[in-house]
Amino acid sequence: MQTRTMSEVVRDRRPITLPGSATVQEACKLMRTHRIGAVLVTTPEGGLEGIFTGRDAVRLLADGQKGATGTRLHAVMTHRPEVAAPHHKAIEVLRLMQDGGFRHVPVVENGKVVGIASVGDFRAVEHARLDEETGFWERI
Repeated sequence: MQTRTMSEVVRDRRPITLPGSATVQEACKLMRTHRIGAVLVTTPEGGLEGIFTGRDAVRLLADGQKGATGTRLHAVMTHRPEVAAPHHKAIEVLRLMQDGGFRHVPVVENGKVVGIASVGDFRAVEHARLDEETGFWERI
């Protein structure tokens, strides 16, 4: 079985990013237009500040205390999300996502965002391997 790295998983795809000053409405429009589940919140230099996901949008709207048009991403994003480096193995990152209960992981190299991976980006062999490992640990 071939072991892919995160650089192979996110190759040839530019992540969708916004500054923390952007609104939730702007982020949701971008997510809908690009058919993605998350945007990365970055500094002007390309450093990662946080991540805003569809789950964050649902939580914001369900709370009913803040509106999407006036709420800035820095107020509702996930600060300091788990990240992967380009050299990390895909199965390790998929395991991290499963253990952490999240569906997106930013890929960062030398402090700069180089990509983002979602659960759907991983091949069936990586999912099968994770299921096999999970089953093994459940039997013990």
